[in-house]
Amino acid sequence: MTQDHRTPVPYAADERATLTAMLDFQRDTLALKCAGLTPDQLRERAVAPSALSLLGLVRHAADVERGWFRNTLAGERIPSHWTPPGSTERADFDVDGADVDEAFTIWGEECARSRAFVDAAASLDVTGTHGVETYSLRYVLAHMIEEYARHNGHADLLRERLDGATGE
Repeated sequence: MTQDHRTPVPYAADERATLTAMLDFQRDTLALKCAGLTPDQLRERAVAPSALSLLGLVRHAADVERGWFRNTLAGERIPSHWTPPGSTERADFDVDGADVDEAFTIWGEECARSRAFVDAAASLDVTGTHGVETYSLRYVLAHMIEEYARHNGHADLLRERLDGATGE
């Protein structure tokens, strides 16, 4: 893997700074796990019958960023980047022939929008709704850290399977 340039997490900071740095650290970890691989390696699935791949994780992360920050908190109604309208099947893990550059660009754009939303929020108590549930920005940040951390565990195993690379 390439050199580690992940966002440092402060050991003593306020809640917003800690949560946003932790989330950026997790985003950076996913990018690090994908660094230096070919498009075919990024598309390679873990084990049959699983559809899990590093590229699928990137596409999933982009849609999760979109769903929580843009749709739930900002009240937008932006459809999935990859699931066709009207479909109930998630297409983020369907990576056969998927454009690697497009996926990383969309993920980067969604992360930037999420950061901008957080930066502009008056407080961590800002809320948004999904269905009948109300969620605070604080909850969404904590959930996103968990979401990335869980999938980064998958990314660790995928990367190790591809080229033996391990690490933090």
